Amino acid sequence: MSSSMPVSQQVSKQHKAFLRKLYLAHLMDDDRHNLLSLNKLTGMPRRTLQDAIAAFEDIGIRVEFVQEGSRNNSGYYRIVTWGPISSAWVDTHLSEIADLIGFYEKSI
Repeated sequence: MSSSMPVSQQVSKQHKAFLRKLYLAHLMDDDRHNLLSLNKLTGMPRRTLQDAIAAFEDIGIRVEFVQEGSRNNSGYYRIVTWGPISSAWVDTHLSEIADLIGFYEKSI
């Protein structure tokens, strides 16, 4: 990381991964998203999205894929429980989280 970056903006790789999970969980809780829509919204690669979603359980967030129709992978992710995480806190701090991880929502 650049030494000219303010200390508050210097985020460890692990902390950034944690914040990324919170950000993605918020997006899934706020609207119906699949990998394609999350990719378009965040610009994150499909594999990174898959890895982050698979690691939600590590921080206590349970997610499920809701299948719609008969086509494989046609559906959306739904947060079952936030576990120990306060979704209200994430909502309140979303812009700060997005700034720290370098995400700026794109329009779909």
